Amino acid sequence: MNANEDLTRLESRLVQYGVGRDAGTGAISFPIYPSATYRHPAVGESTGFDYTRSGNPTRQVLEEALADLEGGSRGLVFASGMAALTTLFLHFSSGDHLLVSQDLYGGTYRVLDQVFGKLGVTASYVDTTDAPTVAAAIQPATRAMLVETPGNPLMGVADLQALGDLCRQRELLFIVDNTFLTPVLQRPMEFGADLVVYSATKYFGGHNDLCAGALVARTPALGERLYFLQNSAGAILPPQDCWLLLRSLKTLALRLEQHGRNALEVALWLQHHPRVRAVYYPGLPEHPGHRLALQQSGGFGGMLSFRVDSPERARQVLKKLRLISFAESLGGVESLMTLPAVQTHADIPEAERLRLGICESLLRLSVGIENPQDIIADLAQALEGEDKG
Repeated sequence: MNANEDLTRLESRLVQYGVGRDAGTGAISFPIYPSATYRHPAVGESTGFDYTRSGNPTRQVLEEALADLEGGSRGLVFASGMAALTTLFLHFSSGDHLLVSQDLYGGTYRVLDQVFGKLGVTASYVDTTDAPTVAAAIQPATRAMLVETPGNPLMGVADLQALGDLCRQRELLFIVDNTFLTPVLQRPMEFGADLVVYSATKYFGGHNDLCAGALVARTPALGERLYFLQNSAGAILPPQDCWLLLRSLKTLALRLEQHGRNALEVALWLQHHPRVRAVYYPGLPEHPGHRLALQQSGGFGGMLSFRVDSPERARQVLKKLRLISFAESLGGVESLMTLPAVQTHADIPEAERLRLGICESLLRLSVGIENPQDIIADLAQALEGEDKG
């Protein structure tokens, strides 16, 4: 029996993943198996591992942990979040159509538009916070819906139950990108998701020291299909990074608690700053998705965006930051800020960015686990005065 089989509380399972799995040595930290290949006992026999692209002991423990954490049947890990998405999109064929959140990471738009679009897979970008609008956008060729919620970077909240019901009624594959909240705060499969996607670089990794992606499938059949694609395309996560990610999961619940506490305190402070025009954080009662988030999530996470009074002000803030790092990515213990219009979302056409409100006055903040008063003090000094160049 695995150490976590009789544990029902998620926080305990997170800590125990991998413990007791190495019976030969009793190692608490499950070992790294860097071997590329494995000896066969005899012709026609296998230890269960043949070639590390197809399976690796360290990766197996991690993938089983993610399936258990999510409540799915199979987990699969990849070399990046985009490797996970690319492998997923290989599931579709020329002529297939996807419905996708319009408030999403720019890299997802890029790979769909510039790579899979050339292969005949098309996508429509819709406001997934509005279920009737989504229903109206379904086409005869629509095969799946990919929802990122909360959205990136405008933090829109999609109604997972309504969209899950819609996908079941219309026989669509329901895919949820849960990177911002993780299964600690939001459990998409409880609302009917068939597949959950992660950039595991972010909160799963949590320390800005690895790049990884993950897929978790609800059913064994879908899991086996995605494993075939993972093995065929080969964008697997190496054993060292699997070990790092398994290690990081142990503190995930603790980290998210502090991220969320800090983000709310920062968001409330930003709301009252004279140079801030809007704050986008579902934890604020004024946020249009606040009540829905309370119903379907166990917390609001550590991500927020805010709009300042001019593009020049946004650049001033980025230049003057001291504690917060001006850097892409999110979800690490260190606070990071980015300018989505020219970084994470630059591949979205300008007209579409502006329609959505992703202008050069919009800043995205990944609130870390530093003391919140230090984060606020850094924002205060960065927002004041004028940038003299």
